[in-house]
Amino acid sequence: MHSENKITQMQITAKALEAINKKGIRSKLALALNCTEGTIIRNIVINHSNLTKAAAIAVIKKETGLKDKDILEESEVSRTKVA
Repeated sequence: MHSENKITQMQITAKALEAINKKGIRSKLALALNCTEGTIIRNIVINHSNLTKAAAIAVIKKETGLKDKDILEESEVSRTKVA
């Protein structure tokens, strides 16, 4: 039997994703998250939860001047549980 469980998680807003999709900012995010710029590009495309880590948020704030409310938003995700 399957049951659906909805959870809320934080994700990066479309405004912030657009603002960080610049080479200089992607490079700084890669350094902060200890990964490659290619990984950051993929994370931006899929709005990966790695971008919500404290180190990434600090870079986003510093480099874009955006506030928390302009960077993060709640997103509801469905999880299917197998009973």
